[in-house]
Amino acid sequence: MVDLSTGAVLRLNGAEWTVAEAQPQFGRVVLVNADGLSQTRSVRWLMHHPDCRPTPRPGPVDGLETNRQPAGTADLSEDQLRRARLRAAHVLEAETGFRSGHPARALPGEPRPAYAPASTTVAERRRAKVAELADLGREEAALLGLAHMSVRTLERLASADDLVMACADGRWTRRSGGHPSITEEIREAIFAVRQECLQRSRISMRARHRLMHQYVRERFPDFPAERIPSYFTLRRVWPEWFGSDGARQRYVRSAEAAKDATARVVVHRPGQVVALDTTPLPVKVREAVFGEPVSVMLTLALDLYTHSIVAFRLTVVADTAVDVAMLLRDVMMPLPMREGWGEDMEWPYPGVPATVVAQFAGHHVAALPFFPPETVTTDHGGPYKNHELVEAERTLGCTILPARALRPTDKFAVERAFGAVNSLLLEHLLGFTGVDVADRGADPEGQAVLSVSQMEHLIATWVVKVWQNRVLGEYAPAWGPDDEHSPNSLFAASMQQGGFAMQIPRPELYYQLLKAHHVKIHAGRGVKIRGLWYHGGVLDGPRFQQPSARGGRHKHTWVIRSDRRDRRAVFFQDPADHERWHVLRWKGLPPEGEVPAFSDRTAEDLLAEVRRRRLAPRSDAELLPVLLDLLGSTTPVDQWPTQMLRRDRVSHARRAEQAAAADRDRSPAAQETPAVVAWPDHVGAVTEAIDADRRRRREATGHRPAAPPRLGDSLRRRSLFLLPPDEDEADPRAEPRENS
Repeated sequence: MVDLSTGAVLRLNGAEWTVAEAQPQFGRVVLVNADGLSQTRSVRWLMHHPDCRPTPRPGPVDGLETNRQPAGTADLSEDQLRRARLRAAHVLEAETGFRSGHPARALPGEPRPAYAPASTTVAERRRAKVAELADLGREEAALLGLAHMSVRTLERLASADDLVMACADGRWTRRSGGHPSITEEIREAIFAVRQECLQRSRISMRARHRLMHQYVRERFPDFPAERIPSYFTLRRVWPEWFGSDGARQRYVRSAEAAKDATARVVVHRPGQVVALDTTPLPVKVREAVFGEPVSVMLTLALDLYTHSIVAFRLTVVADTAVDVAMLLRDVMMPLPMREGWGEDMEWPYPGVPATVVAQFAGHHVAALPFFPPETVTTDHGGPYKNHELVEAERTLGCTILPARALRPTDKFAVERAFGAVNSLLLEHLLGFTGVDVADRGADPEGQAVLSVSQMEHLIATWVVKVWQNRVLGEYAPAWGPDDEHSPNSLFAASMQQGGFAMQIPRPELYYQLLKAHHVKIHAGRGVKIRGLWYHGGVLDGPRFQQPSARGGRHKHTWVIRSDRRDRRAVFFQDPADHERWHVLRWKGLPPEGEVPAFSDRTAEDLLAEVRRRRLAPRSDAELLPVLLDLLGSTTPVDQWPTQMLRRDRVSHARRAEQAAAADRDRSPAAQETPAVVAWPDHVGAVTEAIDADRRRRREATGHRPAAPPRLGDSLRRRSLFLLPPDEDEADPRAEPRENS
């Protein structure tokens, strides 16, 4: 209600106005603001003003009551609540004739003759109740608190709003005395010590008490030392004001620094907040090049409203900013149906038929939500803070909301999702490594049977078929807290409530998310990106023989996009047709398919080797032999796959997997079911190649090797039991005979 009495304060459009005079006979009031400006407004105008709110008048309030809320039955112990209800039963019997207060809940033998409502009045029942309680024993009446019950007391209790609390003894819920020794000076000293302790290393409560003494002595010299609270008082006050004191010091500092920056976010639609996180996959898998067991990283994208795993990626060894950017692109793209997936895994959501989605996407779509993410929540890992990923998120139109440092609870949902994936799927697979080394099996590397592509297909099938249909439990929405929901049902409900904006990104989005380089085109040579020259037939046209018409910060330059996972080619957007992208290959490459992929790390090693050998990088053909040496593509023994160290094989497999991922991202067609990688056959082929090379070098020597001597020949020649032959029968060419 709006108070229009003289002196009342109103807030109009954010400004305060005081009612200087009320004129009810005319239906108007006179308002005055802080600057003395006076206005006369009608009561009708004030009642219909969209931003007219009353401002409560500040009144005298007891300082001890400012932090005290009304007491309730929850503040009573079980014995106190039982006694209060017994007193209330006596009052109800005197008022209604029934101890429960209503004839429908009458106890056996009720109403008693002295309290029958049909034959007695309320006054008679009250006098009868007083006489009944007076006949109780003194100790029993004192224990129940009924020793001094009178008619006036019954009338007062009957008029109370909460009869049970009115019958409770006021001493049970009396106001806490607080800490009278904590004066304003001591309060200031405690808060000063608190701020000082946040920056120092962790100290004991005794040390904090001494710092409080020091602060009071230096800032308030006239304060009596005997009035400073004791150590035990400070020990009780500290947790009451600042909470538990069991956290680590660095966690306390980070929480205090982020206290003012915290804001509650209410997620009420799909795509509003998408949480990203990366964790090592606790299952050893086989890489596709040498068949070695390796560790991979699992990156999840979880929608916080529906708790749907909208996208995931497996990367060998570690993920990069490009992998995370492509993961965000996967969130926006519909998941294609794969071989072996039945109709129960196809797009089931109401409102948009599966045929319509398939027509726009160009392929049959699986039962997994897709939408453009609005806000992306990440931790402070290196790939998530990379400027390339930040630029990709801006290209997608996302708002970056990083979690607080050392606070995994800010993205607890994705942390819980990792635990659910482990317990529901990964623990049952061969090659599971456990949570740490102490819980690891005897030989998880030897038990690994799945390749990276097979593991990716298994997780994708499990997400669509199991996770999306699993009951969420405590993650039910606010509009249906008692109902059972799954990620699929929540997404379907959101489509019914707010509709579905089907936005399928174009294939050109892959190039737009890559790193941009602003360079010039050199006639006959092409463009130079990170030390390597790239060229394509399109650059020989006359329109690229002159500087670009671009203005602004990157004036007269062309934009070239590069994928750091595969440095064999870069991408150039046609200025005449923006939907067309040209592939510029490295000039040192032979025909396509003869040189394996190499990443930024390999290119850096390549250029470092070139600088060490003092090779002038004038001809890119000179760089090809160096690259082949680094990639292990020649035939020396120390470069054979069987002679390579395990870390080299894993690095080589990672580069091949990154190149395959980049190729899949460039061609977002329907993915087929990955074939089983015959890595034992691949290793056998390498062994046969090694044997063939050894045989070829033996035959190149020109002579046939002689057969080795028999094992008994050396024993016959050096035996001590052999007799020499007779002189006339001796033959120097004959062998000595054995003595029989």
